[in-house]
Amino acid sequence: MTLTPQQSEWFASTFGQLVGNVERALVGKTHVVQLAFTCLLAEGHLLLEDFPGTGKTSLARAMAQTLHGEQHRIQFTPDLLPSDVTGVTIYDQASHRFEFRKGPIFANVVLADEINRASPKTQSALLEVMEENQVTVDGVTHKVARPFMVIATQNPIEQAGTYRLPEAQLDRFLMKTSLGYPDLASTVAILSNPKSGRHGAGLGAIISSEHVVSMIELGEQVHTETSLLEYVARLCEETRHAADVRLGCSVRAGLGLIAASRIWAAAAGRNYVVPDDIKSLAVPVLAHRMVLDPEEEFRGLTSEKVVERILATVPAPQERATA
Repeated sequence: MTLTPQQSEWFASTFGQLVGNVERALVGKTHVVQLAFTCLLAEGHLLLEDFPGTGKTSLARAMAQTLHGEQHRIQFTPDLLPSDVTGVTIYDQASHRFEFRKGPIFANVVLADEINRASPKTQSALLEVMEENQVTVDGVTHKVARPFMVIATQNPIEQAGTYRLPEAQLDRFLMKTSLGYPDLASTVAILSNPKSGRHGAGLGAIISSEHVVSMIELGEQVHTETSLLEYVARLCEETRHAADVRLGCSVRAGLGLIAASRIWAAAAGRNYVVPDDIKSLAVPVLAHRMVLDPEEEFRGLTSEKVVERILATVPAPQERATA
């Protein structure tokens, strides 16, 4: 079953309203906001590697306010414990029972600030919830809310006292991107607004959590040709066979690229995926999952360049006009 023209139109219109609302707090970053909402609606997570003061917290808070959802911020530090993230079971003397006190991970949008400053043990507390949307504490499983999204940040400059995210952790993030500094016109607009820097103060909700779930389910119905599935499989396979790559992309990466491409297509008002949807998302979805040969990396090679090279060499299937 694929989307009807009316459903496609509603999806694209609502997606545009969501992006436009967040842009009120994050001026001049349309593409990054689109990627963030694509992550959310594909039920994935976003890793932002950027400098301080570029609006990472503002993005998370503005998205939560736009969705009429709950947003929590976790400041990752070396002394942070896994229970500080997931929650803890305590004994209530009044009721003579053990009760679970939820941690900050129980929210619709969770900002994991400077995630690489916490120990690997604490980082691992996110593995289950990011993959299965649930937390297990003392053998008891607790479901998180839907929609659920983790926006994690890390500083690319300061590496002292940090723990590099392991490949298994990076693979849990659907996309990795950066906000970057705004252009001159956007900077002037931000400086001229006295409310800038207040993390989306005054933003109203555009959509309820229930409607977000409806958008997620509609996105899953976007038609994807078998030839496009084969195209994604070849892209992932090429990353594993490249001579300058030590570790290529997993099957999870391919599944994520297909899921994100369906949302990207629906946001454009289409009920079918085209090759350009895949090409537009290949770098943010695939690049961060790869481990390059150290010598090639020393020479200046980046994962982004490898993905772009593969996109240029692997032929895309012929575009189909209708689903």
